[in-house]
Amino acid sequence: PLCVAGVTINAESRVSVVEGPAAKELVEQGWRTFLVKVHNLAGITAPVRVEGPQLKPMVKRSSGSPDPRIEVSPEESADRWLDATFFTSQPLKDELSGLALEYRILQLHARDAGKREASLGFNVGQGTQDLGFRATVPILFECLPAVAVTLGVRDHDGAPTTASFVFRDRLGRVHPNPARRLAPDFFFHDQVYRADGETIALPPGEYSVELSRGPEYRVKRATFTIPAGAATHREDFRLERWIQPSQRRWFSGDHHVHAAGCAHYENPTAGVGPADMMRHIVGENLDVGCVLSWGPCWYVQKQHFEGKPSALSTPESLMRYDVEVSGFPSSHAGHLCLLRLTEDDYPGTTLIEEWPSWTQPVLAWGREQGGVVGYSHSGWGLELPDVLPGGGREFRGQRPASDWQGKAAAKLPDYAMPRFDGIGANEYVVTAATGVCDFLSAVDTPAVWELNVWYHTLNCGLTPRISGETDFPCIYGDRVGLGRIYVKLDEGQPLDFDAWVKGVKDGRSYCGDGLSHVLEFAVDHVAVGEPGDDGRLSTRVIDKPGTVTVACDVAALLADAEPTPATEAIRARRLDDKPYWHLERARVGASRQVPVEVIVNGEPVLTRMIEADGHVEELGFRVAIERSSWVAIRIFPSVHTNPVWVEVADKPVRASRKSARWCREAVDVCWKAKVGQIREAERGAAAAAYDEARAFYDAAIAAAEAE
Repeated sequence: PLCVAGVTINAESRVSVVEGPAAKELVEQGWRTFLVKVHNLAGITAPVRVEGPQLKPMVKRSSGSPDPRIEVSPEESADRWLDATFFTSQPLKDELSGLALEYRILQLHARDAGKREASLGFNVGQGTQDLGFRATVPILFECLPAVAVTLGVRDHDGAPTTASFVFRDRLGRVHPNPARRLAPDFFFHDQVYRADGETIALPPGEYSVELSRGPEYRVKRATFTIPAGAATHREDFRLERWIQPSQRRWFSGDHHVHAAGCAHYENPTAGVGPADMMRHIVGENLDVGCVLSWGPCWYVQKQHFEGKPSALSTPESLMRYDVEVSGFPSSHAGHLCLLRLTEDDYPGTTLIEEWPSWTQPVLAWGREQGGVVGYSHSGWGLELPDVLPGGGREFRGQRPASDWQGKAAAKLPDYAMPRFDGIGANEYVVTAATGVCDFLSAVDTPAVWELNVWYHTLNCGLTPRISGETDFPCIYGDRVGLGRIYVKLDEGQPLDFDAWVKGVKDGRSYCGDGLSHVLEFAVDHVAVGEPGDDGRLSTRVIDKPGTVTVACDVAALLADAEPTPATEAIRARRLDDKPYWHLERARVGASRQVPVEVIVNGEPVLTRMIEADGHVEELGFRVAIERSSWVAIRIFPSVHTNPVWVEVADKPVRASRKSARWCREAVDVCWKAKVGQIREAERGAAAAAYDEARAFYDAAIAAAEAE
């Protein structure tokens, strides 16, 4: 009476199936368990597999195509309402026992309520289905409705808000079933996002829930029970903040998230829509989210570009569609993040293939229309060789030998030369020198690789800023806002995209994982990103070498007061393994302390330990400045400020001849790596730009005040 189907495997291993006598009752958004009776006349020990049109994936994952074909239509996706899995944990096995008669445990999950028919088929390997389609049987199921659970979602101050929820039943299964999700709930997530008063469909039973809203909140956990027979149910939740930078006018943003490509699907729709992305931006407490259309699904997704913030934006959360130049002819030289565009088609183009084949003209075009432009996932292609036990350097490679003893590069600045063979900030050494790059992005690739090229160019007197991003859902699919930038706006200034992105360009900002914060960083009276002496941004002018006061307010939160196996697993990973930026990597020993470092010309000159318990601590340092320098604050690798420049005796920063030589050589290495993919017609202009960069670094070598 518990069998949903009877399977017969004849002596030739052909499989046929008949409907079983079990009541065909399922539950919406829940699992039910049945038996499958197996007559194994062949005595085989292969696994039994279940299949059927209603069991097929609801989506087709992105292939990267800019104009994908629809292979799973919305109608087909809607018909794929059933999920099935055999229970194969102990004491059972995946394979049949070979006995003439045995029973398998089959678990079925229904996405929908009401009467739904499914064709269940079974096989024991390719080509074993019985002739005449007898390996499949149509079964009509009655799917009982789940309980509509209303969620009360309140912020720390009692205001209604949106949060991230991970629901698990008592067996640890995630609800709603990720395999049967469409946007706004992403199939590659455990969590869903719900606003105050919205509902979630859950069957009666016991549940645990994990509640969060980005790194400014503590993760909360709770359990609840939905009673049998209930039609509706309500659960109320209140979030707990540990810090709120926006109260001090620091507004968070992630300027690199995607609505298509990578983990997203390209069927039944070409990526997801603006309302779906907005839900995730709000649910992770991002004040600003930039959704970048790029190669995958480009011709559909670019239709959402408006040249202004989306109408879905609110006074507290802004969303804007812009462009990542990725999957374009220039991608080999570095992917580009183009923000605040008014036009998203490069002049004279209608197709991706017609865009320039190197990065400088694209950056220049973006700036000409008032955009703020820079490089994405900067570390790719800027890998540094491992440090070997004897002090030598060697690249690790994709498949290191089992006895490989090299350690990931960890010191900054590092004078080893990358290969410039990737899609990060490779041509940055050129475009920073020619003046067309506003920023390079960090937090989504190994910190040392990102920061190293930036430190070297800062030591040469260049001034591009650093920013933070996630590259969701490509580098990180966990959630938006894993990498962030915090931008300070003026007192009384409403949250406004133009003002915010100007702060990205001006470096009135810090970037990181959101688990640590550096607020109000200043050198003497000059605050980062704000007008300083002579009205120059972030610039303190002194007549001669002397001492300056560096001040900042710092906060950090290690959720666990003492290390745990999970936190130690993060600390034990190489710096070029994920998570690349994470406060746990900064934890000192078994304490809850992390080091706050004052950086001058790339070198830490002073360090102060703080307790990472969430409180804001005011720090002050007296720092000796011997020559024109740049100064920044970091907790490595969790947060990094932009610099304040200290100019001594009217001399520009030329802090390191060694850095200038590194940059000069880097231009040559980059040219050799990229020239083959630059179109012949564009090669002359590219060569001229590279020569301009070479001349700049040659002059920096000559003018350097220190080795």
